[in-house]
Amino acid sequence: MRLDSHQHFWKYSAADYPWIPAGSALQRDWLPADLDALQAPLAFDGSIAVQAHQSVAEARWLLELAAANPRIRGVVGWVDLRSDGVAESLAELAANPRFVGVRHVVQDEPDDQFLIRPEFVRGISQLRQFGLTYDLLIFPKQLPAAIQLVRQFPDQPFVLDHIAKPLIKAGTLSPWREQIHELAAFPNVLCKVSGMVTEADHRMWKPEDFVPYLEVVFEAFGVERLMFGSDWPVCLLAAGYEQVFSLVRDFALKSAPDARAQAALFGANAARFYLQRSTGGR
Repeated sequence: MRLDSHQHFWKYSAADYPWIPAGSALQRDWLPADLDALQAPLAFDGSIAVQAHQSVAEARWLLELAAANPRIRGVVGWVDLRSDGVAESLAELAANPRFVGVRHVVQDEPDDQFLIRPEFVRGISQLRQFGLTYDLLIFPKQLPAAIQLVRQFPDQPFVLDHIAKPLIKAGTLSPWREQIHELAAFPNVLCKVSGMVTEADHRMWKPEDFVPYLEVVFEAFGVERLMFGSDWPVCLLAAGYEQVFSLVRDFALKSAPDARAQAALFGANAARFYLQRSTGGR
């Protein structure tokens, strides 16, 4: 199965998606038919739809989309993990087997220690009983807190989104590089090779700009714990869907060229991580 581990859908409104840049291509509805047209020529079998708005209502809507579109293999939604009612919210959503994980937009939190605040840690502790994964959406400055968080939960499946958004445009590697290796030492943490083009110069990036960062994550996690994600349609700020796919494919063909490694990176790892819940494996 060729699976995109990270993409988004929305019905655009400025109130619900204030992070979308004014005047950009993102200021419109982006729905399953739009993605299907891009994925079909590249032989993708489906994708994981990830939250783009922090509301349970959006999670319910994504599940409705998944019910009508079998190519949406799973939904990563939002719940307020700090809430006293988090177990009830998780139980409602997890009753649907397409609900596979939770994400919070931690990168926008002003407190770099947000991930290890007691009320958030308490919420993370609830995920395992429902068989749910957790997506880490952070900036490099939040990597130390992420390392502290995953240390507390050795049995909780985590995945790092967008390789932690390193400063690709500036060409900065440290301390991101060293902290990625520290995070990757935890075997329950995987990493999405996604979101890179929007951290580069949107108009002037070159494929070689990403090589040092790809080398780090391939070395740290190994191909058995990496998964391709397009971050579509957000990627359109800097690159088309096929361009994003080609960047990762071309690097992987040089560093992990065998068919098994390619299958792992472009689908098998994401399916193992996200979809075992719906097949009774988690």
